[in-house]
Amino acid sequence: MTVLEQEISTTRGRTIPGAPTRRRRNRKSNWWALLFIGPAFVGLAAFYFWPIVRGIEMAFEKVGAFGGSSWVGLDNFVTVFTQPELGGALLNTLLYAGIALLGIPIALVIAALLNTAGLRFRGTFRVIYFLPVVTMPVAVSLVWRLLLNVDNGIINTVLRGIGLPGVAWLSTPVVNVVVVALVGIWMGLGTQIIIFIAGLQGVPESLYEAAELDGAGPVRRFLSITVPLISPTTFLLCVLSVIASMQVFDLIYLMIDPATNPAYPASRSMVSLFFEKGFMTHDQGYAAAIACVLLVIILILSAIQFGLQKKWVHYE
Repeated sequence: MTVLEQEISTTRGRTIPGAPTRRRRNRKSNWWALLFIGPAFVGLAAFYFWPIVRGIEMAFEKVGAFGGSSWVGLDNFVTVFTQPELGGALLNTLLYAGIALLGIPIALVIAALLNTAGLRFRGTFRVIYFLPVVTMPVAVSLVWRLLLNVDNGIINTVLRGIGLPGVAWLSTPVVNVVVVALVGIWMGLGTQIIIFIAGLQGVPESLYEAAELDGAGPVRRFLSITVPLISPTTFLLCVLSVIASMQVFDLIYLMIDPATNPAYPASRSMVSLFFEKGFMTHDQGYAAAIACVLLVIILILSAIQFGLQKKWVHYE
């Protein structure tokens, strides 16, 4: 036994004179922890927790355009569920969210291709796919509105050039929501690809080598190794995609202009309806009730996803 071990054994179980006690050390560590997480907690409390609490409170109030409020109980929720506009907005939002999920398998395939060993210009391809993510939604919306213009848009010009009729992409209900959702997929593809690539780099290369020795081709290796092992990442992206899609506003509001497009009332999302009631007609209590309904729907959809993930997500 060394001298150090003898000293440790003789001092174990009693306090060394002059040394800080474990309680003092823990108390000091706690203060440092509070110092670091304090600013983040204040930000969360001010910009996330308090708006949620205040929003729920406002859902039970009649709020004036210039301040002041009075308790009205469930009147705002009764109004929300008796107005036909909520059903249309909810269906449009669910349609958008369902189509947005189609971007996940597309992102997985592209990520697998970009993760191929020996691929040339890999960094360039990643930058190209990620560019829409860092582009402002306003710029994206304006560019796509020009491309999809029924009279002078490039897409309709090409269709007419091959003998097909032009389509009113943004003026036809349902069609315009589908088109906006496809633009949303294009915008979010870069983020999903980056996350998938991070997940793919955690898949052991030995599994692919063993499968290749057994005669499995690229498609079989992708379906039998990549897809199951990357399922936790896929599940994460599914949850994030649904949450983000249920809150879609900017693309729909900018591409389907409510001031000039007659199809907008039949194409708005839940958040678009919230914006109209809260900031255009100044019925903030009604708008808060819409936000509460949307929050509950998102929680239900997330709970369903977490319940179903046990059947298809593999964590080992």
